[in-house]
Amino acid sequence: MFTLAHISDVHLGPLPDLTFLELLSKRITGYVNWHRNRGKNLFGNTLELLLLEIVKAKPNHLAITGDLVNLAADIELDAAATWLRAFPRATEVSVVPGNHDAYVPGALDDAARLWKPWMSGDTPRDDGHIFPYLKLRDKVALIGVSTATATPPFMASGFFGPNQARRFERILKETGDAGYFRVVMIHHPPIRGATPNYKRMIGIRRFAAAVHMDGAELVLHGHTHLNTTYWLHGRTGRIPVVGIASGSQMFGGRKPPSAYNLFHIDGERGNWSLRKERFSLTEDKTSFVRDDDVMLINPASA
Repeated sequence: MFTLAHISDVHLGPLPDLTFLELLSKRITGYVNWHRNRGKNLFGNTLELLLLEIVKAKPNHLAITGDLVNLAADIELDAAATWLRAFPRATEVSVVPGNHDAYVPGALDDAARLWKPWMSGDTPRDDGHIFPYLKLRDKVALIGVSTATATPPFMASGFFGPNQARRFERILKETGDAGYFRVVMIHHPPIRGATPNYKRMIGIRRFAAAVHMDGAELVLHGHTHLNTTYWLHGRTGRIPVVGIASGSQMFGGRKPPSAYNLFHIDGERGNWSLRKERFSLTEDKTSFVRDDDVMLINPASA
């Protein structure tokens, strides 16, 4: 059995002091929003407690689906790289970027350079592109897709373009033909209506067409700060699309408290088993308890 842990939207903080020049951009709106809203409900020791719980669970791999930082300032991107280096082995962690990691033009390139050990595949690409990337672990194919792009103020949309879609289709087909359980990691939910319009993913139809044609077994996303399960349709059946609350969310905010998912993957092609356990922060903020346990793919019911 292969166990995969999933967290998202850790928004590492607190927000650093920014220079006047750094605030002369979209960052000024994010800076104000953080101090008025986000900063009141994130952090404390929530993230540290979350990671301790995950370490105790001993998963085979950890997926982080974006928004490691808040405004993508240089000091934040450097701090996120330091945070990632705290994990024992980079090969056991996979990161995809979120809209906050690409908050202003050029930020995503800097993040890709600093976070490369955790945000790239097993084999360097020979076409000059980072995404999608592929990691093969046991019988699981971990496929990292990027929807992160700089957007105007008051927008948080993502983009999945045709060039990345073609590369994505090839990876899905090749790993499917080879008999792997395919896990797609993406920041924006590839589901219509899952977010307000200003936060939507542009290219949802493109993504859905790829997984319908070539298949996938599981899609993980962040962005909404919600614990959700949606479904896409593939040629061989329904594909679960699972979101998770912000890893740094304290109890008592408008969004659900910090949580993580464990996915237990077993079986083989045509006979996969997938069970999801969700663990959420308790009201006293001292521990995480299991509040969901469900079979998403059950070969016995096929």
